[in-house]
Amino acid sequence: MFQFSASPTICYCIEVDEVTVVNAIKNGANTLSKVKEITKACTGNECAEKNPSKKCCSKDIKALIGKYS
Repeated sequence: MFQFSASPTICYCIEVDEVTVVNAIKNGANTLSKVKEITKACTGNECAEKNPSKKCCSKDIKALIGKYS
């Protein structure tokens, strides 16, 4: 059965979505370290297995920080 996700996944290792990361940024998490601390995104180690791009999500999170902070 198809399931619709309201927000795309950013961190596949920890299953953190974009809205969660953006909310953290809007609430003051203006560095990757702060986003990690608040959301736990980018703290896993299964990027090559779980992320469709086979890469760490840090670049995507940094792009969101640049866009929303």
